[in-house]
Amino acid sequence: MPSPRDTAEVTGTARMLVVLLAFAWGLNWISVSIGLRGAPPWTLRFLGAGLGALTLIVAATLSGHTLRVPRGERVHVMVAGFLNVALFQILSTFAQLNGATSRVIILAYSMPIWTTIMGRLLLGERLTTMRRIAIALCIVGLAILVWPLFAHGIPITVVLGLACAWCWCGATVYLKWVKATVPPLANAAWQLVFGFLFIAGGTFIFEGVPHLNGISRDTWLAILFMGVIGTGLAHFLWWSVAARLPAITASIGALLVPVIGVVASTIVLHERPTVNDIVGFALIFSAASCVLLQPGRKRIAMPE
Repeated sequence: MPSPRDTAEVTGTARMLVVLLAFAWGLNWISVSIGLRGAPPWTLRFLGAGLGALTLIVAATLSGHTLRVPRGERVHVMVAGFLNVALFQILSTFAQLNGATSRVIILAYSMPIWTTIMGRLLLGERLTTMRRIAIALCIVGLAILVWPLFAHGIPITVVLGLACAWCWCGATVYLKWVKATVPPLANAAWQLVFGFLFIAGGTFIFEGVPHLNGISRDTWLAILFMGVIGTGLAHFLWWSVAARLPAITASIGALLVPVIGVVASTIVLHERPTVNDIVGFALIFSAASCVLLQPGRKRIAMPE
């Protein structure tokens, strides 16, 4: 039996890894923005998703994890991979092409609120007082954030950013609806594989053969970070470590992702959020905190 000291050390290491993973996911948004400076969007995601899927499968296999998916649930993982990986990555990429990365992050990480709403409408889940408060905070935050942008027409960044959140929520609610029992690591791995296949199909349709000629060193470094660290290793470590921690602790790590992403965008990309952006982000972040930090909540996988 492990001693209390050994258990405390393992838990402390797990907490540290969750924080490091939050940085990996938060900085992944920055790497996408840098990568877009030197590669077409579909090619960028084709390379990143391919590296991510390969890295996760290799890491899981070498560590002895099983990636077997029950026969009756393979189509469910495929649907989730289409929504949670393929659509999320492509929509977020085009959102960043058309607007500030920090604003896209803020919009995308309203996802816990939309999951709550979808869960109520489609699954009949109960709305607690805290969840009602979260929905109200999110609505006010989004209104403050996007209202000034409509002065010049419908902002495509807002539409794409919210679509990212809805796709992630759709995958989450869908897996709840079908009562999927796939082990989390296998679920993540095969979602990445199916997501990559969908992205590969889109790449050949919209860009033809991936454009590899002329990609600069900085772009390749961004792609390597996206695929190996921000996607593959991050998902592997998340599901390996989160099981050792209370769901609340893991959720705090997930909440760090948008904070790190927004701060990094101001430092690395020299973006300057407006007052509306800051107030909207504070309210949406508070709303997500109300949902994610509720006692008894299961662990979730937060994308990039």
